[in-house]
Formats: sequence, C-alpha cells, structure tokens
Amino acid sequence: MAVPAMNSFKTVLKFLTNQKTTIGYSFMAILTIGSERIFAMVSFQCPCNRRQNFAYGLIFLLGPAVVLLVIGLFVCTRLWRLYTGCCLNPLKLCPRGNFVGCLQVLVKVLSGACIAPVMWLSVALLNGTFYECAVSGLDENVVVQIICKNKTRTCQDELHRVPCSKSQLPPNENTELLLMLRAQSQILGWSIIIISATVAIIGTCYKNCRSQVSYLQLTFQKIYIEKEKEKFELFAEDYATKLAERNLKSFFDNKSPEPFPFPHHKAWEEISTIYTFKKSEQYYSTLQRYVERTDRDYSSEKQPVLEGEDGIEMDC
Repeated sequence: MAVPAMNSFKTVLKFLTNQKTTIGYSFMAILTIGSERIFAMVSFQCPCNRRQNFAYGLIFLLGPAVVLLVIGLFVCTRLWRLYTGCCLNPLKLCPRGNFVGCLQVLVKVLSGACIAPVMWLSVALLNGTFYECAVSGLDENVVVQIICKNKTRTCQDELHRVPCSKSQLPPNENTELLLMLRAQSQILGWSIIIISATVAIIGTCYKNCRSQVSYLQLTFQKIYIEKEKEKFELFAEDYATKLAERNLKSFFDNKSPEPFPFPHHKAWEEISTIYTFKKSEQYYSTLQRYVERTDRDYSSEKQPVLEGEDGIEMDC
C-alpha cells in the first residue's frame, strides 16, 4: 500500500511542478482579488468632496498598480542581468548590431512586470468602487454633462456626493448614476482584460513563429535553465561556504591561505549575459557556451581574490 501511495504522491508533485507557472498566476489573481476587497472594505472611504474625490479615487486605483510594477521589476532577474554595469559600460545594455535583441529583452521584462498591475486594474475596475469616487470628483464640464445628460442642474452640483449616497438627488436618480458609473468602470475593466489577452496571444504567436528552434527544444531549454539555476544556487552556496571556511581558517591560524580555484571577473561577466538561440550554435545558456569554449584561459581563473581595474574590490 505504501508504494502506490508514494507513486501517487510523486505524480501529484510532478504535476504541480510542471504547472507551477499556472499555479503562480492563479495564486497572484486570488491574492489580487483579496487585496482589492480588503482595500475597498477596510481602508477606502471616498471623501465625497469635489476637490478630493478624483485624486483620492485615482490614488487607490493606480497606486497599488505602480507599486506592483516596481516590485515586478525589482524581482526580475533578467532585468538586473541586463542592467548591472551599464553605467560603466553603456554598450552592455544594448551592444552594437543587437538592438532588436535588446528590445526583445526589454519587452519581456516589461510584459512580465505588468502582469500583476494589469490584474489589479482589472479587478479594481470590475468592482467599480475606486472609479466611482474618482470620476464623481471630475470638474470637467464635458464629462459632467455626459454623466448628467438629460438631468437637472442639481445632478451636476451633487455628483461628488453620489458615491456616499448623501446627495440631495432622489434615491432612484442616485442609484441610476451609481449604476452608470459602475457600468463604465466594468467596461474599462473588461477592455483591459481583452486587450491584454489579445496582446499576449499575438505576442506569443509571433515569438513562436520567429523562433529558430522547435517547440520541444524550447521546452528543453526552459527545463535546463530551471535546473541550472537550482544547481547554481547549490554550487554557489557550497563554494561560498568553503571559501569562508578557508579564509577564516587562514585568519585564525595566522597562515597564508591555501590556493582556491575561483572564476575570474571576465568569466562572471560572460555567464551573466542574456543568451538567445542562434542557428550557428546550440547552447542552452551562457554558462554552457562559456564552459564549452576551447579558448578559455584557465590559468587566469584560479585567483583567490576578485580583482578589479584598480586592485581588490571590497564590499562595504
């Protein structure tokens, strides 16, 4: 009985591992919906003031989206691999003759970072609470006249109080205005969802259509990159531990340190670049391309310290 149970557990675990991207996006969507509901029910209180409604509603609508965009960029490894060192060497960001590749990487970075903000805007607009408060505080005559079309002057004067149900308008007219504002908000929300889905499917189709390798090889590369990242973290932790032990032993024993093989600065630079498939070479990462080179200078890579242009680099 234990063996079938273990096999079933492995099958479920493998399925969850293979679907971790979908699960991650689903979890992000659930988290976004929950956060929006908490914001709307707990912290959001429309001031129902002509001068404050628009700014207050817009901050709650766009503020979290901006924060999520910044977080998405901050945790994007691809961005930092591309950006690090660009102030000292601007050509690293976009080398000559590789403008299209550079642009593709930036588009991938931005598209990945925009997933969470788009989710937030869609959920917030479908709910309509923030939009109602923001639009009711607009002082633009054109917008107000459109909303209060075929209504009395009182509608224009009391529009900013409609979200709080404190206007002097008749209850049925107040409800009608709320439904109109909510409908506009939901239309915008669905528009963002439809446009995002359309752009995503068109972008995916174009990328796959322009791919120089087959779908299965791209799948293999994706698996390889994940495994390489996992193993890199294990190797880095192991080597960092050994280097720390070697340095501490040298310090406390008051002896010269033993030779310790360590990649040269140039090697780190080469494996830190972003790699894309080419017809002329079949590598799955910059690390594989580097280790399979025949012109590597191993003698310069066994350095016990990291040397920069002006000597030993020290991190404060």
